[in-house]
Amino acid sequence: MASLASLFQGKVFYLFLNVSFLLLFSFYLITTHLYPFGPHFLDQSKQSSSNISSFMFLYESNGDGCSNLHRYHDYKAKCAYLRSDKGCRPEGYIDYLQLFYCTCGRYPVFGYTVLVLWLVVLFYLLGNTAANYFCSSLERLSTVLKLSPTIAGVTLLSLGNGAPDVFASIVSFMGNGSGEVGLNSVLGGAFFISTIVVGIISISVGPHQISIDKSSFIRDVVFFLLVLSSLLLILLAGKIDVWGTIAFVSLYLVYVLVVSTTYLYKKKEREMNQFPRSPILPTSRSLFVHETERYSDELGLPLLSYIDDGKLNPNEKSGLGDGDQKQRTRWSNLGSQTCYYFRRFLFILELPLYLPRRMTIPVVSEERWSKPLAVISVTLAPLLLAALWNSQMGSKTGIVICVMSGLAGITLGVLAFVTTEDSNPPRNYLLPWLAAGFLMSITWTYVIAEELVALLVSLGHVYGINPSSLGLTVLAWGNSLGDLIANVAMAVNGGPDGVQVAISGCYAGPIFNTLMGLGLSLAFSAWYSFPSSFVIPGDSSLYETIGFLIGGLLWALVILPKKNMRIDRTLGAGLLTIYICFISLRLARATGLLQLHGSTSSFGL
Repeated sequence: MASLASLFQGKVFYLFLNVSFLLLFSFYLITTHLYPFGPHFLDQSKQSSSNISSFMFLYESNGDGCSNLHRYHDYKAKCAYLRSDKGCRPEGYIDYLQLFYCTCGRYPVFGYTVLVLWLVVLFYLLGNTAANYFCSSLERLSTVLKLSPTIAGVTLLSLGNGAPDVFASIVSFMGNGSGEVGLNSVLGGAFFISTIVVGIISISVGPHQISIDKSSFIRDVVFFLLVLSSLLLILLAGKIDVWGTIAFVSLYLVYVLVVSTTYLYKKKEREMNQFPRSPILPTSRSLFVHETERYSDELGLPLLSYIDDGKLNPNEKSGLGDGDQKQRTRWSNLGSQTCYYFRRFLFILELPLYLPRRMTIPVVSEERWSKPLAVISVTLAPLLLAALWNSQMGSKTGIVICVMSGLAGITLGVLAFVTTEDSNPPRNYLLPWLAAGFLMSITWTYVIAEELVALLVSLGHVYGINPSSLGLTVLAWGNSLGDLIANVAMAVNGGPDGVQVAISGCYAGPIFNTLMGLGLSLAFSAWYSFPSSFVIPGDSSLYETIGFLIGGLLWALVILPKKNMRIDRTLGAGLLTIYICFISLRLARATGLLQLHGSTSSFGL
């Protein structure tokens, strides 16, 4: 039974997600196809004409349907309002408000459970797709393109680490009036990482009196302050054009240049001193840092080769016959057969969240190579792209696009079958395979981020909370959880070098997310509004967030040099206090104890 117990270690949560996904998917199919209107919507004919009159009054007073939803207290009235032509339009592929009020209206607790479970599943899918597919493609691309560790670290690896934040920000700006979610999620994530993560690291390693590199720390913090100051000017202006967004995004090129120059200078200095350093090998995608190039340089490997994708993918490493052979011999034949079928059952339960992505994203790594899956992925990938295109652009040419994508998929599948081997991934023409994997991983990440933002906006309407506040907290915390776990583990277990890596990542990562995540979002929006300027979504709480964020950076910038760059508990306690004060202020406003002057939002928080 010991081997049975070991099966649950590290897999319980993953199995829970898959079972939850199966239940939620079945529930959605039943309520939308077998019983599309739900039993409670059928009762809407019994509503009084006064409700209809109130609907007409709201239509005339305000064209924004979702802003009027909270005026109704009865779930039947809200359902009828949502079903009307001028009700809230869904931002994603699922109409969560209709699902909550029309399908689960009589049982709100069940509706809350469904939405929260789906939120957890989406968070997992977003992080897992970025880690196991997006980062894997970037890793191989850095090898094929022969990028230096410095450039790879501040470009491709940064993109891999910040993919969830970047795509969530872009999706929110592309949505209808949800740009505040993107702004708050990126700033909230940056605030969380630079205060909570750095604070926990400082408290954890404080007794060891570990010092970090002064020049790298000051460079990152000062540049981050410059980025936030630029963003503050943009918010004060209230609008931005295409050239302004280009200038904002270009700041990251300046940062890459500064990091590269610093790296070359230190490399030359090390060559002169001939002082060897032992390399450390981060094993998580969230271990972003340009400082690790000094260690990877001696190994002759790109920085992205540190990513241990096998540890991040339990699906392909969970073999069905990995138990202790000696212990199995003690079991009876019945026990062995039961264990075998139990393992098979667990393996099947792991497939729902795994197969759809694995069968549409080409993977050519040595550890995960499978010729059947490779052929299937290049065959189905064009069909998935066609389906997404038709869902966004309409169905006027849908049949033609589906036929063309089907022919393209069959052609690519035949070529893949003929030109690949069963045991090894392709050696020739590797770049097209990697480009295809990169494109499909971006597609999946974008779709998941789009649905996640849509769900957060819907949850904001359900709970009566400003969706931007959910972006500042729930979305920011979910996207930053991987950085918290990985960076703290690296700092605790990696010694002085591990602390340097973790602290550098806590500042370099948010720089990328702010410049590229918000920068690209603003650039796309400004391009869509061209020749007019894009009007920044008005949210007065953003100034408060930036103010507290700058306060945390200044605290670290003052305390660390005074402590001779030693990480201690004073730094950590101060950073945690700043973040707790910030959250307390937002909670006080949500409960009505404090009102922010000039706020026009109808929501709390």
